[in-house]
Amino acid sequence: MSLLEKLDAAAAARKAQLPEGIGAFGIPIEESYSATEARIGKRRVLMLGTNNYLGLSFAPECREAAHQAIDQEGTGTTGSRMANGNYYGHRALEREFAEFYKYRECIVFTTGYQANLGTISGLVGAGDIVLIDGDAHASIYDGCILSGADIIRFRHNDPADLEKRLRRLGDRSRNTLIIIEGIYSMLGDQAPLAEIVQIKNTYQSTLLLDEAHSLGVLGETGQGLVEKTGMNDEIDFITGTFSKSLCGIGGFCVSNHPQLDQLRYVSHPYIFTASPSPATIASTRAALKLLQEGRLLRERLWQNAHRLYSSLEKSGYRLGPQPGPIVAILLDNPRQALTLWNGLMEHDIYVNLVLPPAAPEGKSLVRCSINAAHTTEQIDQVCDVFSKLHPIVA
Repeated sequence: MSLLEKLDAAAAARKAQLPEGIGAFGIPIEESYSATEARIGKRRVLMLGTNNYLGLSFAPECREAAHQAIDQEGTGTTGSRMANGNYYGHRALEREFAEFYKYRECIVFTTGYQANLGTISGLVGAGDIVLIDGDAHASIYDGCILSGADIIRFRHNDPADLEKRLRRLGDRSRNTLIIIEGIYSMLGDQAPLAEIVQIKNTYQSTLLLDEAHSLGVLGETGQGLVEKTGMNDEIDFITGTFSKSLCGIGGFCVSNHPQLDQLRYVSHPYIFTASPSPATIASTRAALKLLQEGRLLRERLWQNAHRLYSSLEKSGYRLGPQPGPIVAILLDNPRQALTLWNGLMEHDIYVNLVLPPAAPEGKSLVRCSINAAHTTEQIDQVCDVFSKLHPIVA
C-alpha cells in the first residue's frame, strides 16, 4: 500500500463511521459570542464541547492584557526561546507558575502537546522505561515514542497492575518514568494519586503528572489533583496546558528537581519551536491570577457538573465513573452516539462526539464539557433535551 493509499484507507474508514452529511469532527464555528454560546452554520448553539472550564475566554483582564502586549511587542516573536524568542513575559510566566506550585523550576512550552512531548523525550531515552496509564493522552504516547524508551502500559487507574509491572522490572524500576493524568479527558475520572505515589516511592521510580484537565478545576487554589490530595512534595514533574482553564495556548512543566532547567538544552520540541506570542503569554499571566483567586468560579463549575451528572444518571444514561467538568455518556456503538449527537444539535446544543478507536474499550462517547459560565437555566435546558432523547437512543 502506497503512502497516499494509506490516507485513502483512513478516509474510507471515516466514511463508514460517519454517514454522508454528518460533519461531527472539525465542525466550523462561525462566530463565538461568549464562553457558552457560538454560531454553527445558521444556528446559535449552547456550547458544551469546549474545555473552557472557568469560562475565562472573554474575561476583560485577559483581553486587555493581550491587546496591550500586541501594542507593545507585536504579534509574534519569530524565533525560539534559544534564539531571539526569550522575552520578559516568558520568563515572568515561568516564575509565576513556579511560585503558584511552590516548586523550584518551570519551563514554558509553545503548546500543551509540546509540553508532554518535550518533557518526556528530554527525561527518558533508549534503555529507559516509561510506564503509562492505558488511557493516556496522545501527546504522552507521542512523547514516549519520540524518546526511544521502552513503553509499557498498565491498566487504567489500576495501582495493583502498575505495581505488578514495576515488580517485574527489578532494578530497572529506578530508570522508569511513570506517567498519569489528574483528570482523564475521555471519561473525566481522576487518578488514584496517593496510591500511585506510594508505589512510586517503593520502587524508587520517577512520576510525571499531567494536570491538563485538572488545572483550575481541583484544589483550593486550582493547582489540580496534586493540591486536592496534598501530594505537592511527592510529584517529580507536573505538566499542563494553557488551552483549557487558562483559555490560551501553550504548556508548562514544573519541578523541584533543578535538572529540569537542562531540558532547555536537550529537548528538541522546546529548542526548535518558536516561542509563544506576546499576546498569548500576557493573557495567560492574567488568567493565572484569576484562576488562583477563582474559588467561586470552581464552586459554580462543580455545581453545574453535579447538576448535569445527576440528571443524566436519573434519565438512565451510562456515565463516566464520577462527576466533573467532563461528563461522558457511554454508548455501545457509533450509530447510537451519532443519533444522540444529531439530536442534541437539532436542539442547538453542541457536544463532542468520540468514536473508536479514540474512545476507551471500543465504546462510543458523547462528551459534555461544563464550565463556570453556564447558567443554571442553561444546564437545565441541556438536562431536559437529554431526557427527551434517551428513549430514541435506547
